[in-house]
Amino acid sequence: MGLVEQKVVIVTGAAQGIGLCAAERFAQEGAYVAIWDFNAEKGAASEAQLKDKGYRVRFQQVNVADMASVKAAVKALLQETGRIDVLVNNAGITRDASLLKMTEEQWQQVLDVNLGGVFHCTQAVAPTMVEQKSGCIINTSSVVGLYGNFGQTNYVATKSGVIGMTKVWARELGRKGIRVNAVAPGFIATDMIETVPENVIEQIVTKTPLARMGNPEDIANAYLFLASDLSSFISGAVLSVDGGLVL
Repeated sequence: MGLVEQKVVIVTGAAQGIGLCAAERFAQEGAYVAIWDFNAEKGAASEAQLKDKGYRVRFQQVNVADMASVKAAVKALLQETGRIDVLVNNAGITRDASLLKMTEEQWQQVLDVNLGGVFHCTQAVAPTMVEQKSGCIINTSSVVGLYGNFGQTNYVATKSGVIGMTKVWARELGRKGIRVNAVAPGFIATDMIETVPENVIEQIVTKTPLARMGNPEDIANAYLFLASDLSSFISGAVLSVDGGLVL
């Protein structure tokens, strides 16, 4: 038996990177996984890739910044499966600029996806979990949401906000059988950091006690742990997965 055998799991932003890795990890452990992403081409390719490996997955094109899109996806998934056990709010974007140079558009785009998207998905899924009297919600924050980062006013604001929402929802939903936790990744080797200069990457690795960048699998395994019965008495927590960077 897998750690999430027969569970229905939604992973947002799952067409690539950490989200795709997480979708595969959940599927490996017996879950039926809904791959949510705005990018239809990559989403369909990811679905095909995982199905070729024998996993039970489906792709749904979803704009998490649009509540109507989210509700439609939830309705379609429930019509097929009848339940939703785990929601991983993994989707996120960056639009970096210093405070003095950040545009209103850059500010709003990141808030709409990283903060609004988490709110939309959770509000749309929570009623089903309440009815089931069980469920698990995992929100993706970031190490920078805890400690800040130059040039990321918008991103840091959203990732700090995600931590706050996690704690509120853990209080509100706990008595209804729903656990809510957050994961705060450190610097992970994905497409999102390809624009970071090599010398900066070297500095980060030097400052990290484990002396390496994180891998998508490191975060996927954290998601899996928090979604499984292994963490049945953990709620309202923020799990830093950063190699000890912020010690």
